[in-house]
Amino acid sequence: MSPETNIEKNMAKQAYLYKGDLGGEPRGKPNDTMAPKLTALFDPKLFLTKVGKGRTISEYRKSQVVFSQGDNADAIFYIQKGKVKVTVLSNAGKEAVIAILGPGDFLGEGCLAGRPVRLATATAMSDCTISRIEKLVTVRLLHDEPAFAEIFLAYMLSRNMRIEEDLVDQLFNSSEKRLARVLLLLANFGKEGKPEPVIAKISQETLAEMIGTTRSRVSFFMNKFRKLGFIEYNGELHVHSSLLNIVLHD
Repeated sequence: MSPETNIEKNMAKQAYLYKGDLGGEPRGKPNDTMAPKLTALFDPKLFLTKVGKGRTISEYRKSQVVFSQGDNADAIFYIQKGKVKVTVLSNAGKEAVIAILGPGDFLGEGCLAGRPVRLATATAMSDCTISRIEKLVTVRLLHDEPAFAEIFLAYMLSRNMRIEEDLVDQLFNSSEKRLARVLLLLANFGKEGKPEPVIAKISQETLAEMIGTTRSRVSFFMNKFRKLGFIEYNGELHVHSSLLNIVLHD
């Protein structure tokens, strides 16, 4: 048998794909019973948007709670559609917004680090479609599916960088710059994909909680941004890329 024939035969063996118990059906059998162990065909994004063993999909209405601070932490969540607000309530009753998450984001991942209960509350800011994946299923995916581990790690690194940027923003920038940055982030500027200049309705109280200032200051700056043409109100909030001038201005 020529070397070329051996190469073609080995390539044919490697091309055989089998979808294991994470979903799918066999694609046929290799002719050679001595074929090497086969790799699972796995699409993490498809997996996250389908119902199956250990995972469900739910629809949430605006203001509906996904999970509450103090609940058992036994699963992670993946946002397919909509925006979710993550808040923390102190013992003194003061609430702080620590994140606004959207499509493609995970939440509740603290359970994977051994947290037995939720440290925050997640609430739908608009109508949402959210997948729930049990903790044990997620742990198995991270061990067995490199494709899933890759997108999850990329998300966590991105989330960590965002937290660091938020801290720097809080420590060194004025409340005006912090508000401009938050509005741009909510409109998806600076992220991969097409910017979304229209923001789902968000209260000035929520914006104030996010940037650590008062509602009156937020109102003042929002009016200023509107007069300068950086934003528009027309039943919805429209954010223009020109708002970057506030963030970049020294």
